[in-house]
Amino acid sequence: MPGVPTDGGAGGAVVPFSRELGDAVAAPSVRTIRHGVAPPISRVYVSFSSGNLLQVACLGPPNPEGGGGRGAQEVAGGRVVEVNLGGGGSGPGGADVEEEIDEAEMRRIQYGSVPAFALLQSRKNALADAAAMSRGPSVSDHAEWWQYVLEYSQTIGSLLGNPDSLPAFMIDDPKTILKDREKPTSLKASWELLEIFFVDKQLKSWLPERLVDWLADYDSLLTKTEDTVYRTLTNFQKKLINLQIVEDDPDYWNGLAAALSVGWLDIVVNMLRFHGSYQLDQMDNRETENGLVEAVAVLVSTMPRMRPDLPTGKLGHCCKTRPDFIKALEKWRGQVSKLECSAFWIQCGHQKTRDGLKNLLHIMLGNIKNLTVATSHWLELFASHFLYIRPFTVGFEGMNHLAQKCIQLKPSTDNSGLTGLLGGILSENPEVVLAECTKSFGPWMVTHAMELLTADNDYADMMLHEERPNIGGISIEELHRLVYAQVLCSHSLTWQIAPTYLSSCLNQGLGLLEILLLKQPIQDNRLVLKTLEICRLYELENVSTNIMKIGGIYHWKHGRKGTGVYWFQQAHDKVRLDRIAQQLFENIGKSVTDDSFKKWEGLLELLGSDIGSAGGLEFLHRYRDFKRSLQQAQEGRTGESARQTVEFLIQLMRNPSTPQRFWLPLLHDSVRLLNCKPSPLLNVAETTLLLNKLQELSMAKLRPDFSNIHLPSHALNSVRLALASNLARAILEDP
Repeated sequence: MPGVPTDGGAGGAVVPFSRELGDAVAAPSVRTIRHGVAPPISRVYVSFSSGNLLQVACLGPPNPEGGGGRGAQEVAGGRVVEVNLGGGGSGPGGADVEEEIDEAEMRRIQYGSVPAFALLQSRKNALADAAAMSRGPSVSDHAEWWQYVLEYSQTIGSLLGNPDSLPAFMIDDPKTILKDREKPTSLKASWELLEIFFVDKQLKSWLPERLVDWLADYDSLLTKTEDTVYRTLTNFQKKLINLQIVEDDPDYWNGLAAALSVGWLDIVVNMLRFHGSYQLDQMDNRETENGLVEAVAVLVSTMPRMRPDLPTGKLGHCCKTRPDFIKALEKWRGQVSKLECSAFWIQCGHQKTRDGLKNLLHIMLGNIKNLTVATSHWLELFASHFLYIRPFTVGFEGMNHLAQKCIQLKPSTDNSGLTGLLGGILSENPEVVLAECTKSFGPWMVTHAMELLTADNDYADMMLHEERPNIGGISIEELHRLVYAQVLCSHSLTWQIAPTYLSSCLNQGLGLLEILLLKQPIQDNRLVLKTLEICRLYELENVSTNIMKIGGIYHWKHGRKGTGVYWFQQAHDKVRLDRIAQQLFENIGKSVTDDSFKKWEGLLELLGSDIGSAGGLEFLHRYRDFKRSLQQAQEGRTGESARQTVEFLIQLMRNPSTPQRFWLPLLHDSVRLLNCKPSPLLNVAETTLLLNKLQELSMAKLRPDFSNIHLPSHALNSVRLALASNLARAILEDP
């Protein structure tokens, strides 16, 4: 669905809109897209993807300097951005509470999760091998396996961010209700949910409290359009700056009740300190009112919590054992009941303060009606049951039954991926958990979360590892890994980490890995070296050899013959090296001049003398040595160079691999050397050998295919005269 942006005053918007409200028509919801394309944008394409994702392609204008052909279209820049239609962040509070993970951040997560995934797979394989050798328990039954998975989960979780991290050099405002922190992400929230319920066995004794902590971090992500405790407090924070008497505002008491219902005790105590009775410049006598507020604050801060410890800054009284918790809870509830029945309420003259504080006391006593009114989402009501009504709830069945009751009391039409994921976890349905992860969080989440699902769940382990004929004989686990690997392979910056996941797929992974490596471009030598390193790591020698052969062919065809020969040598491709050697021999043999030889001398040096057909390269190497020695002899560099040159000449003329068309050029190159020396360089036998070769050339000259056009016409006579003179001197000096 292409569209052309308007030129009007809509701020560069793709679709023109008006922010003014007209009649009863509501203003359209506006979503800003960070596409990164420099303006102006010439064209926009919109298409639906899977789930709630919308793909928006923004294209810049074509480069006018590129002409009107295909090249101009390639110069035009553009980006494709995926937009989550449910992720507008425009709820009742209007606050953008979720941090969007952009492409660069997602690549950081993808690269950072590779070492943890590879280490866990290595440990799993080691335990599986040990179990197979000793016929011991399976991998999931090993005592240390869940610790390995917990370490893996914590490593991945640290990559996804820390919602409790605070900005540096921050000065706390005494009127601040919710402290500034790193914006949470649904990806981090979902990962922590899986870790809480499937991996960390140390949490089983205080699992409800851990779920309350999770809700404190990610309550803002439960819904985009409906109220939550977080949104209620955020809205009140905005109006707090303009309030003179906070206790007269109903939102103040609603916020207190909401925060207390989900166990945010530090926020409750802080907000109670906002009460006007704490101010020193009071006209009326409010000591009784202030005493009641302070008494409630003390009870809130000393609320028993069945957990080993509390994070820094959190309030409550920790009880590590169940008997201690029951004893502390009975004592605390007695104090709450005693305060509720106190006669001091009659002396409290502020009606809203009296009603608000009594509402807080009813919440602490576990009144279901007050809890239902105070909470906004079913998951908040679910957590409040753990705190005030059913603190000893254990087991998935009991939690799931309680969750269904809370959903009936607090139905929600805007269910996020987190609530769907929690529903699948509590119903002990791994299929629903995988479906929610796939739908809401993508292939990365599914691929890495499967290790958490199977850590201590035999049914999930069997379901994920069972080979299924309807999907090509592979398991669901392998299928999701292949899908994620395909996503990685589709981007030039992430394909390098795809082999880690493909190698863990035993049925089809290695075959797809070979296809991936063979499809990598070979124009860039650095990329080729990276591909070869991957082949070495996964012991894919055949693939490595084929890549080097393909690289050699590419560079040879594009004129980079030295680079091509190098890759052929690395691949030990003797067939192509022999063919190149033969071609080189034939090219040099067509014209045996100094210029033509220098043209091919570098390639000849690279090929070496041990490769070639019919001794061709061996001859060319000896011919190169002869030319170098001849040049040194003619320049008079060394006294032995003349004799060495003659020895090279005799070896070449005696060697049967020396082609006949090289005889006369060899002899003609030696004429000046033979004539300029006073004493003969050749003895009688050597001179006779050369004369016999010259006689054969004279006979061959009569054949029609004989050609020596690069030599002067008197070359044959010059050689004959020099040899005859040398023979005469050799005979005279022969003893």
